[in-house]
Amino acid sequence: MRRRVTGITGSVLAATDGLVVASDTGAGVDPDDIAAVAAAGLGIARRMAAVTDQGDLDQSVAHCSQGYTAVYAVGDLALMVVLGDEGLDIGRLRGHSRPVLDRIGSILIEGE
Repeated sequence: MRRRVTGITGSVLAATDGLVVASDTGAGVDPDDIAAVAAAGLGIARRMAAVTDQGDLDQSVAHCSQGYTAVYAVGDLALMVVLGDEGLDIGRLRGHSRPVLDRIGSILIEGE
C-alpha cells in the first residue's frame, strides 16, 4: 500500500489491546506508543459510531498540522494505523486500505 498511495510514511499493525504485531515506522516514532494510543482511540471511535447509530466503524482519521493518522479496525482482533505526511492522498488511502484490511483479517483468522 505504501508504494501505491502517495504520502504514507509508516504503519503499525496491533492487537486491539495495544500490543504491536508488526510495524514500519521511521526513526523517532515509537510503534508501541502508537499502538497503545490507537487502541484507546479505536474504542472511543467505535463507541461514537454506536451512540450516533452510524453503523460499524470504518476508519478514524486525525488531520494534524504536519500530516495524518488513520486508524482502521481489522475485525474485532486488531487495528491498523497508517501515518502520512501533508501530501497523503486520503481518497486513495481509503480505496487501497480495504483489500489490505481484508487480507490481514483473513490471515489473523487462519492463525487462530
